[in-house]
Amino acid sequence: MGFLDQLFSRNKKVENPLQWDMHNHILFGIDDGSKTIENSLEMARQFVELGYKRVIATPHVMTNYYENNYEIVNERRSTLLAAIKENNIPLELDFAAEYYIDEYFLERVKNREKLMTFNGNYLLVETSFLNKPIFFTELIFDLRTQGYIPVFAHPERYVYLHQNYQDVEKVLETGIVFQINLLSLLGYYSPQVKKLAQWLIQNGHYSFLGTDAHSTNHLNLMKEAFSSKLFEKIDFAKVINSN
Repeated sequence: MGFLDQLFSRNKKVENPLQWDMHNHILFGIDDGSKTIENSLEMARQFVELGYKRVIATPHVMTNYYENNYEIVNERRSTLLAAIKENNIPLELDFAAEYYIDEYFLERVKNREKLMTFNGNYLLVETSFLNKPIFFTELIFDLRTQGYIPVFAHPERYVYLHQNYQDVEKVLETGIVFQINLLSLLGYYSPQVKKLAQWLIQNGHYSFLGTDAHSTNHLNLMKEAFSSKLFEKIDFAKVINSN
């Protein structure tokens, strides 16, 4: 691809049917996402340029690493939202969290602690990339019993699901819904991740599409994701954050 082709590609307007993003790390200084408020503001501008009207920040909650709670996340969201308005960026900013499933999280669920959700009772969760917790099914059952709708962040990235797609079907049987990362459509993480993302799309196993943006670099690749062949195969009538 020549220079003019690259320039045209960067400036080409791409239609984005997604109205809002429900998985990203735009809040600065509280996890492995944005480091400064300046970074967060630039991410906000990029979201608008990509056609998003609303962003739900989902910082990590992980024991001994990211000890975020409602007060911390709400304060950081309020600070960033004030800066967004001051800079006249037309973007709504809400928040939830991305909960790491471990024994500590299981205990919180058993104790019926209030958790940070989006759009009512949708609850974003993730696991280790290498191993599924042995109590996974029990935990999802408890969450659903308490009225939550668990959303599995980027299932295509979990190595333990790459070998046998019957295991993916078993995860779905728990009642959890799937959120695919847009960068997975490009093979950004690995060819194996892209392969599973393709299988999920072909079989209609998805309810959300998320950027999982940690930085401006991630958002710089979104137009490419919107132009990908896999993106064209998505049935947006199934995608909750497309309306």
